[in-house]
Amino acid sequence: MKKIALVTGGTRGIGGGIARRLKEAGYLVAANYHKDATGAEKFHAETAIPVFPWDVSNYESCARGIKDVCEMLGGSIDILVNNAGITKDCMLHKMEPESWQQVLDTNLTSIFNMCRLVIGPMREKKFGRIVNMSSINGVKGQIGQSNYSAAKAGVIGFTKALALESASKGITVNAIAPGYISTDMTDAIREDVREKIVAGIPLGRFGKIDEIAQAVLYLVNEEASYVTGITLNINGGQYL
Repeated sequence: MKKIALVTGGTRGIGGGIARRLKEAGYLVAANYHKDATGAEKFHAETAIPVFPWDVSNYESCARGIKDVCEMLGGSIDILVNNAGITKDCMLHKMEPESWQQVLDTNLTSIFNMCRLVIGPMREKKFGRIVNMSSINGVKGQIGQSNYSAAKAGVIGFTKALALESASKGITVNAIAPGYISTDMTDAIREDVREKIVAGIPLGRFGKIDEIAQAVLYLVNEEASYVTGITLNINGGQYL
């Protein structure tokens, strides 16, 4: 029986690439999204991956969404990829409390929400794969991103703790910390700014979405069943 994989923020960018790669590998995949219904429907039309709208920062919304996924795909979640996230960049002395809280809720509290709702069934069947998306800026920090860096650093700590709690139940929990990856967002960066960023990356380029997706695929496969609690830095050598 095919394993069921759920990717949050899974209809575009890195999340979309992950969802596509998991489907190609033979998993039953569902993709969550929040606001971009038009983009999600286009993604569904292109991939035939079912898409489900809910706000990952809200526990009850996550509970309803996961229930819908399980009913449609006919089983509980085997693989969870927590990819959804937002940025609201601002220097701390100018940051409003709402910008702090929204980023923490979407990037970190969402990880609790999703993991809390799938971990019980995973423990019962003694199998599960969880991959949490952190960031290079959760490892090294970044000017104007005290909220984002704090949330992504929190993802790493959460991952380590849940990995220890879950190991005896056959569940692995790992994090990936991407550096600069070519997406619609980074492609929109002004050319002179892009050149400065690339100059600081030892490999001399932005990463590719599929390089992140392939790492996720490895971590959820049987070949990685002895890998848990790690943070895999994929950043072109920018920060080691």
